[in-house]
Amino acid sequence: MINILYFARIAELTGKRTEQLALPAPVTVHAWVVQLHETYPVLKDVGALKVAVNKKHAQADTLIHDRDEVAVFEPVTGG
Repeated sequence: MINILYFARIAELTGKRTEQLALPAPVTVHAWVVQLHETYPVLKDVGALKVAVNKKHAQADTLIHDRDEVAVFEPVTGG
């Protein structure tokens, strides 16, 4: 089971701030995001999603394991 946190507009689009999902085997961030887009097709319109695993920014090849915390958010821009 992984604990997922959605922030800002991502939370609005999914209608959730958090959720838990079963994770039968480790998966890369990239593969997990593909699955996330299948579950929430509206997220495809967002463009790039940023993911943090256990409070550390994750790359596409980072593995997500059972009991990890996964945060999903949009890239932040400053100005």
